[in-house]
Amino acid sequence: MAPTPLEVQFHNEMVAIYDAAKPLGYQASYFRQMVFDRGGVETAHDLMASSTVSDGFRTLHGLGHLELSVEAHVIKPEYEPLFSSTEIATARRRLERAGYTKAGS
Repeated sequence: MAPTPLEVQFHNEMVAIYDAAKPLGYQASYFRQMVFDRGGVETAHDLMASSTVSDGFRTLHGLGHLELSVEAHVIKPEYEPLFSSTEIATARRRLERAGYTKAGS
């Protein structure tokens, strides 16, 4: 089944995470490969299903750029239809624990 326009938009934002993180000194090659292999939405589902935060989340937290995290995108109101309430709660909890209080929270 072809992706919806919203799924395409989310996927493109996942690709943009890699592009935005690279100038910060973080080359998220594994994440980029996951996104291209599975798609942005499926990658986010997988990451939200994990009981721990990803290495990428930890790296972005250390760099002070959690706005680039998958979690920060999952909690954006426009993407709510793509994720379960459990996934959104997981993303929000991870961000809150890391001290992130920006958009979508």
